[in-house]
Amino acid sequence: MTSPRSANNFQVLLDSQYGLATQTQLAPYGYARPRLRHLVETGQWMAVLRGIYAVTNGPLSRQMALMAALLYAGPRAILSHRTAAEEWRILPVDPTKPIHVTVPYGESAKCQSPTYVSPPATGARPLPLVGDLRHPGVVVHRSRAQAHIAVDGIFPRTKKTDTAIDLAVGEPSARAAHDSLIATVTNANIRLDEIRGCLEQRAPRRYRKALDAAVALMASGVQSVLEHRYVVDVEQAHGLPVSRKQSPVVVDGRTLYEDCDYSDFGVPLLVRLDGKRVHAIAQVAFRDRRRDNAAELAGRPRLTFGYEEVTEKPCAVAAEVEQVLTRNGWVRKTPGNCAACESFRRA
Repeated sequence: MTSPRSANNFQVLLDSQYGLATQTQLAPYGYARPRLRHLVETGQWMAVLRGIYAVTNGPLSRQMALMAALLYAGPRAILSHRTAAEEWRILPVDPTKPIHVTVPYGESAKCQSPTYVSPPATGARPLPLVGDLRHPGVVVHRSRAQAHIAVDGIFPRTKKTDTAIDLAVGEPSARAAHDSLIATVTNANIRLDEIRGCLEQRAPRRYRKALDAAVALMASGVQSVLEHRYVVDVEQAHGLPVSRKQSPVVVDGRTLYEDCDYSDFGVPLLVRLDGKRVHAIAQVAFRDRRRDNAAELAGRPRLTFGYEEVTEKPCAVAAEVEQVLTRNGWVRKTPGNCAACESFRRA
């Protein structure tokens, strides 16, 4: 029979772990394997992952799914990769994706497949949602730098900088890794010097050149994936000069910034990259109108392109930019290397 003190300790354990416990944690409270098997088979408890039990038979909350993964992987496990990105709000939460954790080298935890709700034994209380996903599974990573990449908390996870690099390294190609790092750093407001330091201290296992190139591009002023795609797919691929990014301009006594400024090449052309379909914020729309008026008054030509144009029709964008550059005195010195652009292949 469980003593009142023991019962209280048991409840504290469950409360601190969202109603979950490992087989090892349960044993001192009289829950041997036969008893656990009976509770699961009768539908009173659930086997969430191998050796991890929930003292309920209802659907798992997000917190329960995360806690189950950490309990399964061991006391030094931390959330990482996509899961850490979800917790940092870098990516939206997808409850169907496996929980990623990182453990130190030498730990024995292995990846765990998803688990599903199964029918209870005959005569047992019914379980809801039979056949539905119970837990999305666990992907286990290992790191020798475990002690230096973690942020403590109820759900310990990798630092934001390490998460950004893990996401990039997990991409299927160097170009995707390059884009991923730029997107994460700019969207999550990660300081560039912190990313540089992380790359130096924790050298990634692949894509190092691509990641260094991404950092260099951001250091030059690129502040979004759209600006990056403009530099690579429009300017570099078509042999156009690489404009100065985020060039300051004073309008109505305020310092605003132009996305691409070609004045360093003797042409006063401004190119604006509009990452939003519409300007829902009145202040943003007003700011852009004032920038337009200031450019017109200064006699500066300007072009504006959206995300779809830059990513889907970079050759057409390049042709328009070159037309204005040439009209204002710029002379092409090197041909482009765009494989999709017939006119530049003949240049």
